[in-house]
Amino acid sequence: MLKKRDIFIGIIVGLIANAIGLLLTATVLGNDDDFITVIKAAAAQGFLGKLISLGAILNLIVFFIFIKKKQDYRARGVLLITVFIAVFTFVFKLI
Repeated sequence: MLKKRDIFIGIIVGLIANAIGLLLTATVLGNDDDFITVIKAAAAQGFLGKLISLGAILNLIVFFIFIKKKQDYRARGVLLITVFIAVFTFVFKLI
């Protein structure tokens, strides 16, 4: 039971880290535009998947923090959501 809870916590932390990374990436690359405008422009120009992938870089930091603290199941949850995001962006690019 504890393992499933730790994996779920890792998934939630991975999603939050990816969302924060996406927000930071959109803010840095978006010049003076707001977040929604940058996302709409990225979708229109066909590089939304790349923007989401850049946002996933924060998952790497979170993953290594969990590994260093010996919280392997939480790190496994972060890795799971990172792989899901990679597959999602791959499928999104194909469409």
